[in-house]
Amino acid sequence: MSGEIAPTGKRSGPGSSSELRASHADRDRVVDVLRIAAGDGLLTVDELDERVETALSARTLSELATLTADLPPASATVGTAGAEVKDVVRIKQVHSGAVERVGRWVVPRRLELALTFCAVTLDFTDAVITHDTLQIDVDMAGKTLTLVTRPGVVVDTDGLQLAHSRVTNRQAPTDPDTPVILRVELVGRKAYGRVVVRPPRRTFGQWLLRGPASPPAGN
Repeated sequence: MSGEIAPTGKRSGPGSSSELRASHADRDRVVDVLRIAAGDGLLTVDELDERVETALSARTLSELATLTADLPPASATVGTAGAEVKDVVRIKQVHSGAVERVGRWVVPRRLELALTFCAVTLDFTDAVITHDTLQIDVDMAGKTLTLVTRPGVVVDTDGLQLAHSRVTNRQAPTDPDTPVILRVELVGRKAYGRVVVRPPRRTFGQWLLRGPASPPAGN
């Protein structure tokens, strides 16, 4: 088989320099490709995490190339039309049902919330994280804005103006060596209601595991 796989997922011609050392920019480009592929549903969250970790420690271009070799060209082209994950998502509702982003939803660069008496839940437990920062522009009156975190997701509420509202921040303590994969910055204004930041709730099985250990057999 002639040619090597370039970091973009395409084959290069003879005489390619795929064995050259990879730069920080090369690694960043491949990470972008992988995150976009995950946003398109081509990679699972576990596959994304594994490949990103490998990309960040890759030493040569050929090591990077193997990470995108099985991705179609559409997902291996960063910056072209239609390939980027949405930069801005705007949600505007008045006196309607609850707004929820749960499960495998794709996190944009910026989220605009223009809501009046509509509860909002943003659950990052299984979210596909494609950027390292999410800015949430809040223009919200009434009800509760809930953010469910996971290890590596940090929420900053310092830029949020509160009017007859309060923040409850119950982010679970994490290992200091855990890398920050997403920083959520809340800005804007929240009037009435609450802002709640919390880890996922324990399942019934997890609560059972917290109980006393079973006695040894034969006692």
